[in-house]
Amino acid sequence: MTDIQRQYQDVRQYTEHLCEPLQLEDYVPQPVIFASPPKWHLAHTTWFFEAFVLEPNLSNYKPFHKDFSFLFNSYYNAAGDRIFRADRGNITRPGVQEVYDYRAYVDKAMESLLKNDDYKALITLGLNHEQQHQELLITDLKHTLSGNPIFPVYNEQFSIINAINESSGKVEISEGVYDIGYQGEDFHYDNEKGVHKTYLHRCKLDNYLVTNADYLEFIKDGGYQTSNLWLDEGWAWVNENNIKAPLYWHKVDGVWQNYTLQGLKVVEPKQMLAHISLYEAAAFAEWQDRRLPTEFEWEVSADQLDWGKRWEWTNSAYLPYPGFKTAEGALGEYNGKFMINQMVLRGASQATSPGHSRKTYRNFFHASSRWQVFGIRLADKH
Repeated sequence: MTDIQRQYQDVRQYTEHLCEPLQLEDYVPQPVIFASPPKWHLAHTTWFFEAFVLEPNLSNYKPFHKDFSFLFNSYYNAAGDRIFRADRGNITRPGVQEVYDYRAYVDKAMESLLKNDDYKALITLGLNHEQQHQELLITDLKHTLSGNPIFPVYNEQFSIINAINESSGKVEISEGVYDIGYQGEDFHYDNEKGVHKTYLHRCKLDNYLVTNADYLEFIKDGGYQTSNLWLDEGWAWVNENNIKAPLYWHKVDGVWQNYTLQGLKVVEPKQMLAHISLYEAAAFAEWQDRRLPTEFEWEVSADQLDWGKRWEWTNSAYLPYPGFKTAEGALGEYNGKFMINQMVLRGASQATSPGHSRKTYRNFFHASSRWQVFGIRLADKH
């Protein structure tokens, strides 16, 4: 078995492994527009291989079902019509078993192309795409289960938020000009390309992340009620949505508890804070008289930092690097068209699939997002 064959098998099996604890009813609900059902993730990651690898490159390939592209295309306009994102939970048909049959059908068809090195780069992109959806599958599922009033357990032995800091102190960057962007031959996304020079002032970043205990002090000190700590848009968000604590935190009989994939648990003070928006991260930083690092400061420091347990908010807008070019065709829609109204996160999280992180990886979300495993690393003000 070649490396790409083994990788294909491992990635595809891991997606299904994440679904093993599910009951049939867990595969379908979509209580909010941004969280897709597990069944949709299983099918969409399969459609990606069918639409972009098999149909253009395997002669006489017959799609599994004529409606599946319409149902399971996500946002690729050039790939044809698709359902509204908010309607993914309405797909009660096809059933779960038919989606698993779809995965098996596509996996079988992929066997011949996996033997051909001409398709290795395209298949590798598809596998990294599926790894992204593995993280989304588990975080979307957590959001869905969190709305169940009995706070169900996904898996007693599975957690995406129980990490604690193993390092302390600070990492210092000297003033100077640094190269930013991916340098190498291994897989990377197009938004990491365009190595360029960036001038940085001398600065210090914490070599640890904000903990639940740290954030509890912010709450106790009236952080959510103190307007001058907040960006104007963040203050409006807090008041419009009645935000009083991180996502999944509930005060029960005077005690802060946290919905986890292991059920409802008392908030553990030493654990790294998770499920926090950029608005909250910026307000906490202001309360501490600190700031969030830029994505460039983070990347330059990465080799010295302890990271990989939380996606860390930076104070950098998601914008193209110099020389960025959108690829032709539907795959050109992968990253470039989202370069507006998004902020960059760096690192990885406990939900990130094995082998799917690197110091140049540019994750991006809107400042209000917090259902992913987002955390806070602070930097000193200049």
